[in-house]
Amino acid sequence: MLELPKLDALVTGLAVLDAQLRLEWMNPALGEMLDTGPRTAIGQTLESLLREPSLTAPAQRALSERRVLQLRAIKLHSGHDREWLADLALQPLADGRLVVEVHVLAAEPVASGMPLSASLRGFAHEVKNPLAGLRGAAQLLQRRVGDEDLKALAGMVIVEADRLTALANRLLHHDGAPRLGPVNIHERLEQLSDLLQAEPSPIRLRHDYDPSLPDVLGDADRLQQLLLNLARNAIEAGALSLTLRTRVEHGVRLGERVLRTALRFDAIDDGPGVPAALRSTLFEPLVSGRADGSGLGLALAREIARDHGGELRYTSRPGETTFTLYLPLERVHD
Repeated sequence: MLELPKLDALVTGLAVLDAQLRLEWMNPALGEMLDTGPRTAIGQTLESLLREPSLTAPAQRALSERRVLQLRAIKLHSGHDREWLADLALQPLADGRLVVEVHVLAAEPVASGMPLSASLRGFAHEVKNPLAGLRGAAQLLQRRVGDEDLKALAGMVIVEADRLTALANRLLHHDGAPRLGPVNIHERLEQLSDLLQAEPSPIRLRHDYDPSLPDVLGDADRLQQLLLNLARNAIEAGALSLTLRTRVEHGVRLGERVLRTALRFDAIDDGPGVPAALRSTLFEPLVSGRADGSGLGLALAREIARDHGGELRYTSRPGETTFTLYLPLERVHD
């Protein structure tokens, strides 16, 4: 017999349907995938819940033949007209009900016009539990070690775990707009430097800051993620050194707009450069120059920049690649 309360914590989407294929119960993970809550969903048919008529026949067959059916790469639809691919497992119960497991494979934000963040919601489900374990282990280490340097490193792990958990929560709860406040870009860059220098083989860092640079209006966690993605991109491309440079720039044209004053941040690395075959699509999702790359880091970085009213650009040649972030400064005063 199913113990439904124990299934609430699973990150896999689960639903229980009656013999007429109407929803009796679903776990929070499935509710988040479908952008709906139990009050709205209870009583809906499988077809209307997942917005896919082709599911009715195999669900009825699973019940009538009393066997588990696996459906592969089914295109489903959820709120806001988002389409996504998922594997489904249809498992009949002895009492005549049907359990449906939904395993998300990929969202299709580009085709549907949704932002890249929507495609990361399944990923956000998966990382929250490991992050909680990571944070707990770091807290335990921080209490047990006597060395102050080790305590500081454990504290750094806790801070990053909390930041990533907050980002995952925002993805899961559709809070797409940045949470704006004054952000000191140099504090964010120093935090980035601490993270990079704590790695086993740290990259060589140079800092070239404009000390007169004012705060920018932004979401500190998202901007931290953007900066980290740029640094990771340089490291994974094989760079040995990275220069972090800030400046104030005037009259910056971004598409049809001209920014009176902008923060300019440059991440300059000495790697081999962007391959010619990738230059026109470098910021597109799932484009990567590495066999093991996800192709999401730069795409997400550009989305964060645009969410802040800014832009991300790059220039590249062998031995010098520069990713440039522009963020409006006048919004701080407005």
